Amino acid sequence: MLKLFNGKKTDTKDSVWISDIFKHGLVEGSFMPPLNIRQLRDLMRYRLKLVYCKSSEKNRFQNSLTVSNIMISNVVTDTFGKTAKSILELILSKNDNVTIEEIKPLLKKNLKSSPEQILESVQGKLSNEQNSKMKICLSHYDTLIDCINKIEEAIIPLLVPYQDQIALILTVPGVKDTSAVTIFSEIGADMSVFQDAEHLCSWAGLTPQCNESAGKKKSVHISRAGVYIKPILVQCANNAIRDKSCPYFKLRYDAIKKRRGHKRAIIAIARMLLTSIYHILSKNEPFNYELYEQLSEKHFKSKDKKLNINNAIKFLESQGYKVS
Repeated sequence: MLKLFNGKKTDTKDSVWISDIFKHGLVEGSFMPPLNIRQLRDLMRYRLKLVYCKSSEKNRFQNSLTVSNIMISNVVTDTFGKTAKSILELILSKNDNVTIEEIKPLLKKNLKSSPEQILESVQGKLSNEQNSKMKICLSHYDTLIDCINKIEEAIIPLLVPYQDQIALILTVPGVKDTSAVTIFSEIGADMSVFQDAEHLCSWAGLTPQCNESAGKKKSVHISRAGVYIKPILVQCANNAIRDKSCPYFKLRYDAIKKRRGHKRAIIAIARMLLTSIYHILSKNEPFNYELYEQLSEKHFKSKDKKLNINNAIKFLESQGYKVS
């Protein structure tokens, strides 16, 4: 094997070194799941792109409402809900010349806002250009919804052989149906392709980089790997810290957030979830809530925290008292 020295590295020497270690079988191949998993992954990634497009159309439509001074979002929970959407379609068809008699039949009984408030919120100025744009946005939005439904119908047959693995992933706190399918489509069912959970987390881009060149250590931020699985795990981590059935993730998040901030803390929770999923699929066992309850009692509840004088003074001052 070619021995390289500091300051003597060139592309030619690197290529010779890589070919030498490849000749001895020291270069590992990339992770390539079976055909069924690759097909599932392709459909799930396409579904994600469609969801992004749907969100973009919603933002464009909301921007047109704001420009036209139509603030229906202040009186309804969801601008694209059934009631709000029917009102907006009425406005677009009549070019914002609507009356309270036309609005009343469209309102649901559980709507908290009165018809007068709804009518006042839509008293804007809708130009012909914005009217045309909003009609196109609504049409495209409905088309995207239909495409997402068709993609999900194509995904369901591919999940039939893996119902048990999906059910195991769903036992993890914070993981819902779509998230479980997305995670499974990215990592597959066979965990033996990864050396351990740490390698899986590194592959998913949830570990700090080891970026050192010419003796200089550079950025150690998490890598850009896992562009599809990492956002889903972060969403699951945000759900997990709100899940009261397993308070360990919330306690661990709070402990890290105090020292490192929200972003690093939520990435740490996402890595913990992926590590749990790795062991769940490896052992074919559901998530062990009792184990995490024991960890909570050991690391957080068993410590008798004593309040010293300085902390007591700071606490009293934060409550508005003056300590002399």
